[in-house]
This record gives sequence, C-alpha cells and structure tokens, in this order.
Amino acid sequence: MACSSCSTGKDGQPRGCKNNGTCGTDGCNKLTVFDWLSNMSLPNDQKPFDCVEVRFKNSRKEFFRNTENLSLSIGDVVATQAKSGHDVGVVTLTGELVRIQMKHKKVSPDDKTIPKIYRKATQRDIDIWQKCRDKEEGIKKRSREIAILLKLQMKLSDVEFQGDGSKATFYYTADDRVDFRQLIKDMAKAFGIRIEMRQIGYRQEAQRLGGIGSCGRELCCSTWLTDFRSVSTASARYQQLALNPQKLAGQCGKLKCCLNYELDMYLEALKNFPPSDCKLKTKKGIAFCQKADIFKETLWFSYKDEPATWHTLSKDQVLEILELNKKNEKIASLEEYAADNVIEEKTTFENVVGQDSLTRFDRPKKKKRRKKKRRKPKSKASSNAK
Repeated sequence: MACSSCSTGKDGQPRGCKNNGTCGTDGCNKLTVFDWLSNMSLPNDQKPFDCVEVRFKNSRKEFFRNTENLSLSIGDVVATQAKSGHDVGVVTLTGELVRIQMKHKKVSPDDKTIPKIYRKATQRDIDIWQKCRDKEEGIKKRSREIAILLKLQMKLSDVEFQGDGSKATFYYTADDRVDFRQLIKDMAKAFGIRIEMRQIGYRQEAQRLGGIGSCGRELCCSTWLTDFRSVSTASARYQQLALNPQKLAGQCGKLKCCLNYELDMYLEALKNFPPSDCKLKTKKGIAFCQKADIFKETLWFSYKDEPATWHTLSKDQVLEILELNKKNEKIASLEEYAADNVIEEKTTFENVVGQDSLTRFDRPKKKKRRKKKRRKPKSKASSNAK
C-alpha cells in the first residue's frame, strides 16, 4: 500500500511525501474505496449527490456537504468546517457511493447538521497543515513525558492536529478512568494550543497505528475492516483451535478479528454433525469421542478402558449408531465399522536417494580389511643375473 511518491528512500523513510502512507495522492491511503461509478453519467434531470467523504489522519473519515458545488474528485485536498476554525482533509469518495456509505454508517443524507466544505485547500493551507503534521511526533513524545511525571495510568498513542494548527486531539488508552485535568493544563501551557483528549479502545489503537499481523499481511483493521465485532473464545472452540492466548491474540492484545471470518461456515457444518460429547454404547463398552474433522466428516472414538486406541468412524456411521442407541440397541464393537474406513496409503513419490534408509549415516562404518598382496617368488634367471 504505497504510491510512487511514497517509495522508500535510503534511510528507510518515505522518499516523496514523507507522510508514512497518508499522502494526498490516494495511492497509499488506508480504507480506500474504489469508485466504480465514476465513468457513468447521471440520468437526465438528476443532480449529483452533494455530500462527499473526506479522510483525515489515519483512518478517520467524515461526511461533508458540498454547498459551493465545487468540482471535486478523489484525492483533492479540501478545507472543511470544524467546531472552531477549519480542518484539512483528502476527498476519498464522491457521487452516489457516498449515499451508500452514509446509509451503512447510519447517517441521514437530509441531516442539516452535516458540516460543509469551505473550499479546495490553497497552498498556504497545505503548508500550515504539513508544518503541524511535522510537529506531531515531538509533541507526542513531550506529552508522554508530562503524563509520566504526573503518574497517570494511561498511554498516549497518537496526536492529530487540526488543519489550521489551532487544536490538537490526543488519543489515549487506559484500563480505568483517568483524571487528566492537570495534564491538559500542563500541555496547553507547554504547547500553546487547545487540547482535546479522546479515549479509544485497544482495537482502535491498532487501527490507527497499523502494523503487520502474524499472517504476514497488513492488519485488517487498518486496511479494510471498518467495524469491530465481538470475538469470543467460543469462535476458537467451534473451529477446534488450541486455546493459546499467544497465538489467538492480535497486536491489540485482544482476540484476532479473523477468528470470525470462517465461523459461519463452521456453524453451518456443525448443524448436521454429531456433538463432540456424544457417547456410543457397544457390547464391548462405552466409547467417547476424542477428535473430529469437520471437513472430512470423520470422528475418532476410543473405549473407556482403551483410551490410547482410536477407531475412525464417518459422520453417517456415528449418526446411525446413535439412532440405534436411542432404541436401546447396542452394536457389537467399533471395529466392525472402523474396518470399512481403512484406506490404503499409496506412495505417490519416488525416493531420490535410491531407496536408501534415512538412518544409514547413523550406523558405524565397518572397517575394511586390506588384503595382503602375496609377493611373487623370484625366478632363477633373475638370481643368476645378479
């Protein structure tokens, strides 16, 4: 996710815009939406939708009304209305798709409180905006030092300046309620700007900061995921995953959002699947379920007295045995059913080392006995010549 102007330089920093993936060319923006209606003309007597979607730092997006009928396209830098002063953002979506996005975000298009767009950003607006963005890292470091001196149990994760530089929003995470009134006074005195504190969750923090997940791809929350659904350990149990917190937790410290991606498929497959705690009654004894494979529709059972010996049964066989048990009928043994599921494994490869044993190097080498060469007896002619 990087445009041509954001390519990496020699020092590891972006070579062009130096905004770490948040430039205005819309080539490396987070949560970018492709406008597939851009090449289609509107029907007759229909005016274009007067609202646009504008993205600010990281993934924060808001809707604004284009009251001045400006010709805006994706990637334009605009000056928008704020509570006091103005803000600067990048247009990420225009046209009828904005109406769909507003419906998805439950924002009414007829809402009169929607802020408006003032103008396209001038060079002066962009210069002030860039200067404020350059100061964010230094202010974030200084504000963390002030919070540590005040011994506040909070973590300042990000700072976002308003486009005109008159206000800064500090995003923080905390487990308990924090009294940061003294912190605001000290920061306002040190930085000379208006301060707004906004608490976010750990998932929102990971979304703003971004990163690489254990799958090797960028975090879903920082690229395309827009809503955070609750994830529980039951999702891992249904998918028969080991309940290891180190593997199931993401960079935010919470359960990974991807645990919900395939959950519906597993729940649908488990509707016609025997329960994992089912017991099979046989004349040889009671058998318990040890393992189940949803995709292969296979279950493994073992007797109570022989827990180490597993017998492979198909889903239909288990359902058949359960129906017989409901009628108070017992089967002879599991071995009769398991014999039908034995599959002979066929070797589909050839040993490139000439069918040699892998442990051939572990065996001690046998010492070869050297055969003594017998000396030929000297002939009489050679002895007489001497």
